[in-house]
Amino acid sequence: MARTPQQLLLPVNPVFIWSSLFVALLVALLPLGRAAWVPDVLMLVLVFWSVHQPSRVGMGAAFALGLCVDVQHAALLGQNALIYTVMVYLGVSLQRRLLWFGIPLQAVQLLPLFAGAHVLQTLIRLILGASLPGWGIVAAPLLESLLWIPISVVLLAPQRRAPDRDENRPL
Repeated sequence: MARTPQQLLLPVNPVFIWSSLFVALLVALLPLGRAAWVPDVLMLVLVFWSVHQPSRVGMGAAFALGLCVDVQHAALLGQNALIYTVMVYLGVSLQRRLLWFGIPLQAVQLLPLFAGAHVLQTLIRLILGASLPGWGIVAAPLLESLLWIPISVVLLAPQRRAPDRDENRPL
């Protein structure tokens, strides 16, 4: 299988990385209630940056952001921190393989990881005495996998611009 040529990306601005994580944290902290089918946007953005910039976003950031979400949702302290840390670890582990594929195939390959994260979260809640969330739990990993495509396009957009714009060069 021949690999198609891809556009070279500019270096990412660290302020952009942390701003996107902050916006994702704000979305995660919205007081909408926690339905089983709602995708975890913060986990999605953390996995994205752990795949594309593993040296800038690591397990420490995932743990700290997970603790913030735990406090906001009044969950077991460390539940989301554990899940986010595991997902970042798996994202870094699969980074080299994932980047060989296009964005839609990356989404397909990340579907089992997202499903595993929700299974782990459900197991933790069951151990604590919660009831089964129902069939809505199946929708969350599917939605997260589908959201991988637009989030990848949006978060990679600032890196795709030409370093020096030229009207004679159509980049």
